[in-house]
Amino acid sequence: MKILLHICCANCAIYPVKTLREANHSVTGFFYNHNIHPYVEYRKRLEAVQQYAKATELDVLFQDEYGLEDFLAQVAQEPASRCGYCYESRLKRTAEYAVANGFDAFSTTMLYSRYQEHEMIREFGEELGEYFGISFLYRDFRIGWQEGIDTSKAMGLYRQQYCGCIYSEKDRYYPRKTN
Repeated sequence: MKILLHICCANCAIYPVKTLREANHSVTGFFYNHNIHPYVEYRKRLEAVQQYAKATELDVLFQDEYGLEDFLAQVAQEPASRCGYCYESRLKRTAEYAVANGFDAFSTTMLYSRYQEHEMIREFGEELGEYFGISFLYRDFRIGWQEGIDTSKAMGLYRQQYCGCIYSEKDRYYPRKTN
């Protein structure tokens, strides 16, 4: 099967790409992450995906769009529900590209992360697949969590400390009040 795999970051791509290749799928990466902020973080992740792609001979299509204003406009009124917009918008762009370019299915490396809402990702993927007439390939890649970490460290890839959006950066680094 010819699969377009949305890649959120190099680290999260390692195990899914390996697994899909072992299942004899043809995998092409798709980097579209308008949610990653600030810009310096966005560039680090894009460059890490480029490094990973070169090292593993993975074809990756880069939608190099830094969409700070659009992202904030979509989530600023309800930051607590930002993940839904983030998942849906990236999966929608992936599905659209997959259909327009003859792929059999699409998926996402977000399914590797223990920190993402898998059921929400799965629901959006399946709904978009049905809407666009393409299969959404769901796999629970979390079982390869440690393998992906070990491999990314061995490859010397940049390892981010938060999911990507400016709100998650705040959650990660802003001092919290203790009772």
